Amino acid sequence: MTKLIITLLCLTLSLSANAKNRWKAYKKIEKRIVAPVFPDREFLITDYGATAYGNAADNQKAINNAILACNKAGGGRVVVPQGKWITGGIRLLSNVNLVVSEEATLLFAYDTKLYPLVKTRWEGVDCWNYQPLIYAYDCKNVAITGKGIIDGNGSQDTWWSMTGYEGWGWKEGLETQRGGSRDRLLKQCSENVPVDQRRYGLGQGLRPQLINLYLCENVLVEGVTLLRSPFWVLHPLMCKNLTIRNVTVWNEGPNGDGCDPESCSDVLIEGCKFHTGDDCIAIKAGRNVDGRKPECISENIIVRNCQMEDGHGGVVLGSEISGGARNVYIHDCQMDSEHLDRVIRIKTNSCRGGIIENIFARDIKVGKCGECVLKINLNYDPKEKFGRGYNPTVRNVWLERFSCENSKYGIFIIGLDDEENVYDIHFRNSKLNGVSQKAMRIEGKAARVDVKGLYVNGIPVVKD
Repeated sequence: MTKLIITLLCLTLSLSANAKNRWKAYKKIEKRIVAPVFPDREFLITDYGATAYGNAADNQKAINNAILACNKAGGGRVVVPQGKWITGGIRLLSNVNLVVSEEATLLFAYDTKLYPLVKTRWEGVDCWNYQPLIYAYDCKNVAITGKGIIDGNGSQDTWWSMTGYEGWGWKEGLETQRGGSRDRLLKQCSENVPVDQRRYGLGQGLRPQLINLYLCENVLVEGVTLLRSPFWVLHPLMCKNLTIRNVTVWNEGPNGDGCDPESCSDVLIEGCKFHTGDDCIAIKAGRNVDGRKPECISENIIVRNCQMEDGHGGVVLGSEISGGARNVYIHDCQMDSEHLDRVIRIKTNSCRGGIIENIFARDIKVGKCGECVLKINLNYDPKEKFGRGYNPTVRNVWLERFSCENSKYGIFIIGLDDEENVYDIHFRNSKLNGVSQKAMRIEGKAARVDVKGLYVNGIPVVKD
């Protein structure tokens, strides 16, 4: 009996120490994230032939020539001045800060000839596809800044016109529905087809991202307003030392995630505003075979002082999360919309695998949300057919000091039927009002779901 008491006491002290230390790494992560600095040189796009309201192909050439000149000179600012500039795909290079000035708009033409094939990822799968509207590959010290607008020109008459399944498709191609281009890409991934053989674009309906920064280091996106993306809006991929600050995203298009850092490390997202047709912030880590590599993990991510309106989720992990995620800190955010479905959301399935752990969120103020404050779903997209047999794990999730005025549930967990792969979930010192269904709904298996100081509709919650 004495041995048992000592063991329990040690466990209690250990848990207490962990509680005190779980935000300790935050400061170390924050200190490592430093925005790049650029030489004091300026390259006006008009000096390279760009004209307001001019021809998209001519402006594309001029802007990319200005970027090349800036890069060759050792770096600086490529400036888009006041006015509307119609263009095709832009490719950033190292040591270049693309500055979209106040009252300037970069408007991307709906013309697939202006977006050559490049290496990227599409929904977590490696491939060649249309160049994202702004793209960088293997660069150091890159930025997109200013108080202007970057407009992807998405609408039902352009990139958003659908013939495919649940909005995945785009009527440019006739093979966009389930069983077409998207499923062909997933099948190639499951069969380890070499990436250079996975070539899309060319009428196959896989829409490009608005901004895709791939394998870049020392990255800053600051101040700009991002509108009407064809697909995901801001997609940093395998980046290190990334700052996204004071960015506004307004995008109601299909699959229109606001900011999707994928397989990135040392990330700061702060002061941003989101109104999206999908998830506001979605942390990704590759999909299935292409994500099950050590370099695909997402880690050391801070989200703070952001505002979320419409969207499927406020801060989300998944669903393309095979590489796993860890050390994610979310705090001092505000969320409010009857069209915002969840506040914190973790979504994955047994095609993905991976470990999602050390997720910490506190001081989140919510007005309305459609479904729940915390949702963990290990059976997301149950119809997926490529590569089952990789059960994911979600553990060590802490939510503290939340308030919410309207939702169906507080916590909604969908675990596996055969394994307790959701465990150590903590919800502390929070007040959830206007809960219309249940404080907690748990399907499948989950272990150690811990609630303390949680009040739902004014009543303290004690888990059975």
